Amino acid sequence: MLSAIPTTLRAGARRAVARGPASIAVSTAPKSSRCLQQQQQRSFTSSRSTLARGPTRDRTREIVAQTVSSIGSKREGQQYLKLFTSVSSQKFAVIKVGGAILTEHLDELCRSLLFLYELGLYPVIVHGGGPQLNQLLLDAGVEPQFEEGIRVTDAKTLGIARKLFLEENLKLTDRLDELGVATRSLSGVFMADYLDKEKWQYVGKITKVNTAAIEKSIEAGYVPIMTSMAESEDGRLLNVNADVAAAELSRAIEPLKVVYLSEKGGLFGGDHEKISHINLDEEFDHLMSQEWCRYGTRLKIKEIKELLDTLPRSSSVAIIHPSDLQKELFTDSGAGTLIRRGDKIQKASSVSEFEDLDKIKATLVRDREGLDAEATVDRFVESLKGNPFTAYYDDAMQCLAVVLPPTEERPMATLATLNITKAGWLSNVAENVFAAIKKDNPSLFWTVSEADENLTWFFEKADGSFNHNGNVLFYYGVDLSSDALVPIYNEFVSHGRALLGDNNLESRLRRAAQIASQSLNRNHTQQLSRG
Repeated sequence: MLSAIPTTLRAGARRAVARGPASIAVSTAPKSSRCLQQQQQRSFTSSRSTLARGPTRDRTREIVAQTVSSIGSKREGQQYLKLFTSVSSQKFAVIKVGGAILTEHLDELCRSLLFLYELGLYPVIVHGGGPQLNQLLLDAGVEPQFEEGIRVTDAKTLGIARKLFLEENLKLTDRLDELGVATRSLSGVFMADYLDKEKWQYVGKITKVNTAAIEKSIEAGYVPIMTSMAESEDGRLLNVNADVAAAELSRAIEPLKVVYLSEKGGLFGGDHEKISHINLDEEFDHLMSQEWCRYGTRLKIKEIKELLDTLPRSSSVAIIHPSDLQKELFTDSGAGTLIRRGDKIQKASSVSEFEDLDKIKATLVRDREGLDAEATVDRFVESLKGNPFTAYYDDAMQCLAVVLPPTEERPMATLATLNITKAGWLSNVAENVFAAIKKDNPSLFWTVSEADENLTWFFEKADGSFNHNGNVLFYYGVDLSSDALVPIYNEFVSHGRALLGDNNLESRLRRAAQIASQSLNRNHTQQLSRG
């Protein structure tokens, strides 16, 4: 039922508001390992004072690369590493570091950054120092003042903030240098005008981001680090909220990942459990209507939506604890809260509801090897005309799933076919499709080849599984001893992945290919015998 083809996942992909079966016929474009090697070599070789080039550093890099594979599955680590090295270095990630992280979790932060650095990944880091500034102002007898959530910054406050930010910046760069991470502290990156001098005094509204210094630093092998301080055209320092500075920096750089480091490690919903994933296109209005979505959580989601609306769809925002940075970046499940623009998922329950039937057929054929594939797909679509089903897909057809409803013989819904492109993985469409499937189907089963490289992902989606003769039956929504599962299990043991007969597109494709191959072999044998 599920045929797997190599895939590359998210610029941060994941689950919880969904991650979905991705491979009844998961398809991916070929990857160029040569380009990856060249990009990694370029990243690794341009660093401060040659950055200890040679066998020792090469060995360290190899060990770190192996560690990536151990964080999740080997597939996950390799795919995310390829993804992050597929863009120019400055477009990898912007990381916003809050003042509390610098105080309470400096070592965890620096070791996570060292890990990325050894992989040749150079995040752009911007930090603030809000909690420390509040304490220093109180110690100096100055009561912190806020208007509409923005700090009023008079001349005395600005002077204290400038000194503090420089000290925090030095603390971070010194610790990274001790670990062997080449850093460059940058100033003059943010240009700004007064936000409202009468109301907030020396608070800036960023008007321009100078990215040249960032790009040159990364090209030379340095991790660029900057405070959220900005400068006016006349050289006056202006205070800018670090979240705002990180957002403006991200708009200028357009990175794959925007990471907000948080002591809480993510956003939390009404059940006080961490929200793993938010698909804004599907969920934003619903989230804004929830009773629990108030105050800081509501503001954060709105600000992130405004940011992502200005970035490419491949970009995502992650809110995580600094100790979870590797897991967030290199596993499907992630660690904190992943937020993406996502895609609207369409549904159809009859063939007549498909706006472009040829496009549907082309999607079902896509990347599926085998003779007579187009004719087989035509027959499969024809069979849907007389049988109940629900198809789930995005507008771009990066992901298409067909689910068959329960019957007397099979009292669970069946994931009959699923086709996903590489772009579908990267944009998290698979997650959104599976979320829609799970919402409509309280129980579901599907099958996968034991050789499927996405097998780990399927295990994460399922409540349980059975392995038999090189195939795996997955299911969710029922217990192991459920009466609903018994006939499905028996049929799986008897027929393997062909248990659905003609309703199984993959089974049809394999059978058609076998028949065509046998026919070719017979013709070839006959020609040889006549010769």
